[in-house]
Amino acid sequence: MCGIVAYVGERECQEILFNGLKRLEYRGYDSAGLAVLNGQQGEQGIVVIKEKGSLEALGKALDGKCLSGRLGIGHTRWATHGVPSAQNAHPHLDCSARFAVVHNGIIENFSSLKRELIQRGHRFVSETDTEVLPHLVEEYYQGDLLEAMGKAVSRIRGSGAVVFLCQEEPHRLVAFRMASPLVVGLGTHGNFLASDIPALLGHTREFILVNDGEIVEVTRDGARIFDLQGRKIERDSIQVDWDISSAEKAGFEDFMLKEIFEQPVALAETLRGRVADHQVDLREMGLSDNYLCRVNRIHIVAMGTSYHAGMVAKQVLEKWVRIPTELFNSSEYRYQDPILDGQTLVIAITQSGETTDTLAAVREARGKGAQVLGITNVVGSSITREVDGLLFTRAGPEIGVAASKTFTAQILVAYLLALYMAEKRNALSAEVRTDLMKEMEKISEMAAQVLEDTDEIKKCADLYQWCPDFLFLGRTFGLPVALEGALKLKEISYVHAEGYAAGEMKHGPIALIEPSCPVVAVSLQGGVYEKMISNIMEVKARNATVIAVAHWGDEEISRYVDHVFFIPQVREELSVIPAVIPLQLFAYFVAKNRGCNVDQPRNLAKSVTVE
Repeated sequence: MCGIVAYVGERECQEILFNGLKRLEYRGYDSAGLAVLNGQQGEQGIVVIKEKGSLEALGKALDGKCLSGRLGIGHTRWATHGVPSAQNAHPHLDCSARFAVVHNGIIENFSSLKRELIQRGHRFVSETDTEVLPHLVEEYYQGDLLEAMGKAVSRIRGSGAVVFLCQEEPHRLVAFRMASPLVVGLGTHGNFLASDIPALLGHTREFILVNDGEIVEVTRDGARIFDLQGRKIERDSIQVDWDISSAEKAGFEDFMLKEIFEQPVALAETLRGRVADHQVDLREMGLSDNYLCRVNRIHIVAMGTSYHAGMVAKQVLEKWVRIPTELFNSSEYRYQDPILDGQTLVIAITQSGETTDTLAAVREARGKGAQVLGITNVVGSSITREVDGLLFTRAGPEIGVAASKTFTAQILVAYLLALYMAEKRNALSAEVRTDLMKEMEKISEMAAQVLEDTDEIKKCADLYQWCPDFLFLGRTFGLPVALEGALKLKEISYVHAEGYAAGEMKHGPIALIEPSCPVVAVSLQGGVYEKMISNIMEVKARNATVIAVAHWGDEEISRYVDHVFFIPQVREELSVIPAVIPLQLFAYFVAKNRGCNVDQPRNLAKSVTVE
C-alpha cells in the first residue's frame, strides 16, 4: 500500500519521480503528489503538487509546470487517516514550508502528538496522521535534518517508511524505516530511495536494503545507514537482475493478462535448478535435513491468495509427508496463543514479503522457539531478513494487484517442499516420488496448453457478465481453486462471489441458488469426483447455470453442466495449477466487459502493509 520514490542527483527530478510512481501503481493508491526543492523557475523553496485520483490526474496538474529541481520526493497514497483528497495526499509540509515528508504506514499516537503540536502553535491542513511528522521535525531542527528526524521518529508509535527533504539542505534526503519496505538505489547520475525495487529499474540495478529501525542519508555521492543511536552501519549493496521490460505490459492490454500468460515461464523458472533426475534439491532454503526430520508439526500462516496456496500446501504436506499441518490466517495467528516449540515448523507465505500480518505471525512464531520458512517472490523484502529458511517463487515482478502467476508459483514451491521433505523422512517410496516429479515437470507445459484456447472462457464471460452473484464449489484440492476463483472475480470485477466446500452447500448456501446465480464447479478426477457430480445435480435441480472445470476426456461432465473449461489430465493433487488458470481468465474477461480497472481494483493494494 502506498508508494515512495525520492531522488537526489545531477538531473531534473520531475520525470524521474513521476515515472517511478508509475512503476509503483500496482501497490494500490487513491491520490498522488510530488515535492521538488526549488521546483519552478524563478521560485525558491519547496514546490508541492498533488491530486486526488490517478497519476494521470497528477500528470495533468504537472503539465506545463516544468519543475526544475534536482532533489525531490514523490508518493502514491492509499487512505488510512482521512478521505482520499488532494489535501490529504502526500507530500506534507510543516508550517514554514521548509520540510516536506512522504510516509507509508500508520502513526498510532498521532492524535496526542497533534494536540501537543497545536498547543505549541502549529497549524494543520489535513486529516492525516502523517502531517505530525514535518511539524515534529520543525520543532527539533537546529541545522541538521538527520538529527531532527531521529528525534521526531523517536516520538512516534506505529509503522512506516519516511523520507524527508529540507529547503536548507539541498543536497540530501534522509529516511527512516520501521515495518514498511524501503530500498536505496545507487545510480550513475544520482541516488534514490523507493518503497520497492521496480520503481528504480530504469535507473539502476544496484540496491541497498534498509532494515527496520534504521536511518538513511542519501546524497548525490552515495548513501549512509545508521541505527537509532547514530552508529554507522556497513552494508553491501546487491545486484538485481530483473529486466525493466518485465515491469512493462509487453503488448498486452493489461498487466494482469500479461501475468496470467507468463505463468508457463514463471513455473519453469520456479523449477529451474531445483530438480535433477526427477529428484528435488532444496538445500538452498537453509534448513538442515536433521531439523526437517525432527519436525513433528507444521503451521502455515498466510493471507488472501497466499492463504489459498497454503490450503494446497497443507494437503500435500499431510498426504505426502504425513506431518500434522494447520493453516492459519496470519491476522489471527498471534492472538490465538499458538502452541509452538522447537519441533514446530512455521511456513509463512507472502507474495510481497511485506504483508504486515504475516510478518507479525513470523515474529510470534520465532519468539516462541519455532523455526520459520518463508515463501515469497520478492528478493530483499522484509520477510527475507526475518526467517530461518527461505524459498523464492521466481515468478518475476507481478504488477497487477490481483495475484496470478505468484499464486501458481507458490503452489509449485509447496509441491517441491513436500516432495523434498517426503524424501528426507522416507514418507514416500522413491518410485512414487519419481512419478510425482515426472508429472510436476510437465506443469509448465500444461499451463501453456490451458492458455492456448480461451474461447469458451470468453464466451461464458460475455454471457454472464451482468449476473449479480456467483457460487464457486470444490472438494479437497478443488476447494482452494474454487475459493481463489471466487476471490479473483470479486477482486477485479466487483461481482459478489462466494467459494464453498461443495459438501457445505446444503448447510446454507443452497438457499442462494436461482437462475441468476451461476455455479462454478471445480470437478477434478479423483476420490471425490462422483460426489461433485451429485452436488452439480443438486444445483441443476434448482435451475442454476453450471460452469465446470474438468479434465480433458471427461465425457460424463458435459451431460450435467452448461459449459466446461477443460484442463489437461494430471493427478488430482497437481490439478490445482492448470485448474485455476481458466478462473483467472474468466474473472479478467468479466471485469473487462464491465469496464473495471483490472490492474488496480478499487480499495485494494498489492502490498498490504497495515493491519
